[in-house]
Amino acid sequence: MEKEKDVVYLEDTRTSSPSSDALPKQGTYEREKAEKKLVRKLDMRVLPTIVLVFIMNYIDRNGVTTARLQGMQQDLHINDVQYATVIAILFVSYCPAQIPSNMVLNKVTRPSWYIGICVVLWGLTSLLTGITHNFGGILACRVFIGLPEAAFYPGAIYLLSRWYTKKELAFRSAILYAGLLISNAFGALIAAGILSNMEGKRGIRAWRWLFFIEGSITIFVGFNTMWLLPDYPHNTRWLSQAERRLAQARLSEDAGEADKDNAEDSQLHGLKLALKDPKVFIFSVMTISQLLGLSFVQFFPTLTQTLGFSTTVTLLLAAPPWILASIVCCLNAWHADRTGERFFHIAGWWWGVILGFIIALSTMSTAGRYVSLFLMACGYVGFAMTLVWVSNAISRPPAKRAAAIGIVNGSGNIGNLIGSYTWKSAWSPEYHQSMVISLAALVFSSLLALLIRQMLIRENRKLDEDEKAAMEGANRARVEEAARLEGITFEEAMERRKATDIYTEDRVSNRSYLSCV
Repeated sequence: MEKEKDVVYLEDTRTSSPSSDALPKQGTYEREKAEKKLVRKLDMRVLPTIVLVFIMNYIDRNGVTTARLQGMQQDLHINDVQYATVIAILFVSYCPAQIPSNMVLNKVTRPSWYIGICVVLWGLTSLLTGITHNFGGILACRVFIGLPEAAFYPGAIYLLSRWYTKKELAFRSAILYAGLLISNAFGALIAAGILSNMEGKRGIRAWRWLFFIEGSITIFVGFNTMWLLPDYPHNTRWLSQAERRLAQARLSEDAGEADKDNAEDSQLHGLKLALKDPKVFIFSVMTISQLLGLSFVQFFPTLTQTLGFSTTVTLLLAAPPWILASIVCCLNAWHADRTGERFFHIAGWWWGVILGFIIALSTMSTAGRYVSLFLMACGYVGFAMTLVWVSNAISRPPAKRAAAIGIVNGSGNIGNLIGSYTWKSAWSPEYHQSMVISLAALVFSSLLALLIRQMLIRENRKLDEDEKAAMEGANRARVEEAARLEGITFEEAMERRKATDIYTEDRVSNRSYLSCV
């Protein structure tokens, strides 16, 4: 079966030779026009789809936090420790499943079907949460919802990296992540409407209606995802043959080699390469610490409730901080793409969260606490760029990139698991201990991000000093494929790759985007 897939791929990518269907030369008006048309077509179809899916992803995942406000905890007869376990148990399945999921995604030929099926499965599990009657039932639902959800965010980032160049990826990834931030806003607004109007309808509690309605919407979205999302540049059905070839050529020009795995680049080999790269380990620990510092998101409605308002008003007040964060997220990523910088565009927002914690530690006034919630919400602007940084710094081969993204995001969510026990109700309404723990975690993650930045700077300098090293990392098969796609000789492709590697802003070592420091 595997050999058959390889044959299909080769036939597809070689159906048109450079002589018979040559692409417009790079840098010409015709080429720029064709690329803009392709990118616009991708943007109009892909971005709305993944944003909508991500909105439903977090609405379904965090439904228990809003359901708690309307009596779920009392109806299921669970105490505070059991509730924290309900929050945390999701990450027991969600974290380890991300690595094999991304490896599978890199292997399958139709990622649109793979992701779409996973969306339907977690929507079904979310719907079934509404029929639970005890601690064991809701615990089982939380475990099972983590498995299909593990496929989406790291998988979506990987899929975007197979379509967009390094200077396009951050902004598109931020639009994706804005879906998460918007989900916190719209999730609260949807929940406010359901919880205030559906109580007792057909003899069913409002919090149960919350899961029924949100789960049904997700299932509908999942079925549509199967035909809306693209597959890979060489086999997407709703692109023409010329557009598919252009999509492959764009990425090969961006890196100086084709964005494809060679025969020896198996999923297991990619995993081994990722595990051997010290940057992957540091990125993972940094993300664990970062998400521990940002774990307040799982308790945001509860933190907003400390302002002293009713349930409906609390949920309405929880929306504006996330709407602001969504806007800032896109602006931050746009500027990061323009400058090629990553460290300050990520860590700088953590420092804003630290300021928010300091304000909340200093006062219990309504105005001061609400301002701190805005600063805390904007901390996720930095997290939105984390996997982009990973994808840029560990870009080739794709099998290694897929494994690295899965490792970093999967292990990183251990921070959310730990954070589930950090915001104890016994520490309410001040939550001073929780904020101190989170503040320290963000300081530690800032130091690790600085370490990664220095490692990349050092590799850049080493690359500049040894011009030969710029060529040694080239994988001949991928460079040959890039030459074929662009209709140039192998020697010209190597020269172009060398120019890509040592370009001042886009320097690359081992095919990693190191300017993002």
